[in-house]
Amino acid sequence: MADVLTAEAVEQELGGLAGWSGDSSGISRTVELASFPDAIAVVDRVAVVAEELDHHPDIDIRWRTLTFRCVTHSAGGVTVRDLALARRIDEIVRSAR
Repeated sequence: MADVLTAEAVEQELGGLAGWSGDSSGISRTVELASFPDAIAVVDRVAVVAEELDHHPDIDIRWRTLTFRCVTHSAGGVTVRDLALARRIDEIVRSAR
């Protein structure tokens, strides 16, 4: 199991992740896509990556607005796995715009 990162480590890592916020208990980002189908296409792509990484974000879908929350539930907080997933989500969102 991965170790939970300290609040300081999470804060430092968030500095390199545009649009993400949070603390050692969880990180999140909200994005708005051009349309509902575009938003669902992003969710579909994130699902494929999540399966590859065997690490799954919480995703809230509100029309064309998506909120991603990453936390390693089994560890009780943010781990390196969450940061890796956040970076992959960012790549997907960037390519969808």
